[in-house]
Parts: sequence; C-alpha cells; structure tokens
Amino acid sequence: MIETRLLEYFLVLSHQKNISQAAKSLYISQSTLSKQMMELEEKLGKQLFIRGKRKITLTQEGTFLQKRTQEILDLIKTTELSLSGEEKELAGQISIGCGETIVMDMLAEWMEEFHSQHPNILLRTYSGNADAIMERIDKGIDDMGLLLGPVRQDKYEYLNLYRKDIYGLLIPADCELAKQEYINIDQLKSLPILLGDQIYAGHQNVDWFNSADSLLNIVGTYNLIYNATFMVEHGIGYALCLKDLVNTAGRNLTFRMIVPELSVDVYIVTKKYQTFSPAAQAFLSLIKKKIYSS
Repeated sequence: MIETRLLEYFLVLSHQKNISQAAKSLYISQSTLSKQMMELEEKLGKQLFIRGKRKITLTQEGTFLQKRTQEILDLIKTTELSLSGEEKELAGQISIGCGETIVMDMLAEWMEEFHSQHPNILLRTYSGNADAIMERIDKGIDDMGLLLGPVRQDKYEYLNLYRKDIYGLLIPADCELAKQEYINIDQLKSLPILLGDQIYAGHQNVDWFNSADSLLNIVGTYNLIYNATFMVEHGIGYALCLKDLVNTAGRNLTFRMIVPELSVDVYIVTKKYQTFSPAAQAFLSLIKKKIYSS
C-alpha cells in the first residue's frame, strides 16, 4: 500500500520539476525526497521521472500518476472535511460541479441562504462540461452537478429544477445575420456552426439535433463558451450557445434567438445510490424544498 505522504511528495515534485525546490517547500532534505521517490517508483514498478541535471521530466506513467494523485488527495480531503462536523452544527464541505448555465444564479442564491444557516460549511464549485463533471461525480470528488440535460446515462439521478436554458446564435455584430431579429432554425443548416461538445458527441438531449433535418455545417466545437467568442469575432463560425452567458458589451458580438425555440431543462445530477455527507444531504434537502414549494 502506498502511503499518502509519498503521494503528497510526488505531487509537489511533479509540479515544481526541481528536486531542490520541492525539497525546500516540503521542509525535507534533497536526499530524503530523492530516496522517497525511488521508493515510490519501486512500489509501483514504474519509472516516474526522467532526471536531468537541473530539471526533472515526468514520464508517461508519471503524468498519469500526477492526475490520479490529485484526484486521490482531493477525495481524501473531501472525505475528511465532510466528516469533520460536530453533531450539533453542520461543518465540512460540499463540492458542486457546475456547467455553463444562467441557472447558476438561482443556485448561488440558494447557496447564499444555506451558507447563512451553516457558515462552517465550505462551498466548493468546479466549472466544466458535463463529461468532466460526471467523471468527478463518479470518483466522489463532487457531491452533485448542475447540468443541462438530462445527459443520457442511466447511472445518475436527475432532479429537475424546472428552469430552462434557451439556445441562440452568437454572431459578429457587423455581419448580415445581425440585421435579423431572429434566426430561423432552418437557416442553421447553411451556416458555419461552432457547436458545444456535449451536443456534438450526442450526450445532450436536444431533440432537434437528433433528427434527420438537423445536418449542420460544423466547423468547430467548444466545451466552454468563453474561448469560442474569439473564434466568432474572427469569423470562423457562429456559436450555437445559451442565452445570457456572453457579455457582448464592447465587443463585435451580438446574440440572436432561434425560432422555433430550442431549449433544455436544467438538472441537479447525482450518482444513483449515493451516500451523502450530512452537509451535502442538508443542501440537497434545501434544493428539493425550493423546487417543490415554488
């Protein structure tokens, strides 16, 4: 069994890539750190570093372990914090993976209320696309996710927030399309489109994109909309994205709605049969109370 201490040493060294600097930040000697890393390599039966005179480089196995080590240590920390609360007052932490959606504003309002009731709970958020968030939920790093969907996987529970996100087209403000008040859905087939990864991969349940009429000229994809905004400004394509996510002020960008409306519901996603920490369970209960009382 590999000690947590060895993994912590490995992670520091893998980021700093210099044994003297890493040893200094860990408050141990270089020889001790070097010996510990050799012990780790021996335990795993793999070479993790290519050792140069001034710098070390991770091998392919080392790069793999670096990612897994961060996940392992995050999970340990999450577990410790979740169980650290006293019975009379909730403490610990809640970790929420958040997709890009304006519904985050509503969730943040609920988080504010929850934080005022339980100030000793640390609220952690991670922003990413659905695949990244579901991977973190699977590994126990995130307690729940705020996602568009539902994502087509049966191993998750989907709690409908009864709020929808509406699709439109992000376009240059000086293009011909900007003269239109709306974009007809049939126009999409003749335009160069930048499409979100989740729709492109067929993971997101948007009915129109799964029909025979939805053949698009897809010139690129994106996972988070911010970087795609620059591709739109440079004329690479028009980004199919959600309303109110992009601040177009001061940029050569504008947003147009699509008719008929293209929309998706927003869900809190959890793993089926998941055992929640007291803190996460309390927050999930608050969410359900808000949903069913509205």
